[in-house]
Amino acid sequence: RTRYEVIGVVRNFNFETLKNEVRPMAMYLNTRGSYLAVRIKPGHPQAVLASIQEIWTDQAPWAPFEYEFLAEKYEQMFDKEQRLGFVFTVFTVLAIIVACLGLFGLAAYTAEQRTKEIGIRKTMGASTASVVGMLTAEFTRLVVISFIISIPVSWFFMNEWLKAFAYKTNIGIWPFAVAGLAAILITWLTVSYQSIRAAKANPVNSLRNE
Repeated sequence: RTRYEVIGVVRNFNFETLKNEVRPMAMYLNTRGSYLAVRIKPGHPQAVLASIQEIWTDQAPWAPFEYEFLAEKYEQMFDKEQRLGFVFTVFTVLAIIVACLGLFGLAAYTAEQRTKEIGIRKTMGASTASVVGMLTAEFTRLVVISFIISIPVSWFFMNEWLKAFAYKTNIGIWPFAVAGLAAILITWLTVSYQSIRAAKANPVNSLRNE
């Protein structure tokens, strides 16, 4: 049995993907190994690689000089998660844009259909703020209902995704609260233009058109 002298101990670190638990690892000197680890200073790596290749060719001309960077190997392990995050970000932005366009069109259609009602309310003394609040509240109610329905579905898929990782965080209420507030804010910003436009219209023209 070969005995080795311990010359140092390092802190535990993850040398595999985030889906694997941190395991024990021993690093030891081996004069018969087929790999050579070299630590270089940042900046101008090609010049350093040329010097290493020259020494390698001089000392081991029978072995081809092949190299890879450890940082790139670690990046490859996390590449899948990064690409998945990028894809989700792109589709989320597209979904928000499409939803805003749909809300904008639906707000315009609703205001058009309720022109007479808005005109009567304005004639009876309703303020612009009350009319805007009435139209905005209807869309806000729909967004809140859809958000409540989406919470358990989102939690289920997020929890299933996190199960693949060895060390995962718990899903709290804050991500859902922030998402809900953002959805309501986007709804208000999208619908407010059509609501204000309909509320400021002359009620006489609205009733005359009807």
